[in-house]
Amino acid sequence: MDRQPITREGHDKIKAEIKHLESVVIPEITERLAEARSEGDLKENTEYHGQREQQGMAQAKVNQLKTKLANCYIVDKADMPKGVVTFGSTVTVNDLKWNDEEEYEFVGPGEEDYDCEPMKILTSSPLAQAMEGKKVGDKVSVETPQGIRELEIIKIVDFE
Repeated sequence: MDRQPITREGHDKIKAEIKHLESVVIPEITERLAEARSEGDLKENTEYHGQREQQGMAQAKVNQLKTKLANCYIVDKADMPKGVVTFGSTVTVNDLKWNDEEEYEFVGPGEEDYDCEPMKILTSSPLAQAMEGKKVGDKVSVETPQGIRELEIIKIVDFE
């Protein structure tokens, strides 16, 4: 897997989440697990088995976040090339089939947000990869689950 760019803020956000899980969530689960274990027979102790499952899920989340950080490198968006689609760019595209404008910001892991305007999507997404390095006026074809989308880049806002 290729390493992905991430901002210092995104990196710090993931590190804070790991710290919270390791210093607050997992110790709380461990405490509840000890209480459930003290109740006796573990074979029929649903509280014990539930806490074991919670413990496993929390540890899996920590491992996932650590792997995500290991596969990233910190980038200052202000240092990225100007006038082309790249990490940190906000891009407005026109869907040529529907004549509909959409706006995307290309971000690193932990910074994605699909419910905001502009939609923040990962640089590793097919859409971002298809547009990377393109300029205003360029057309791209992107294969999506709904089929191939034909888009024209109509505006690029570089991070200052």
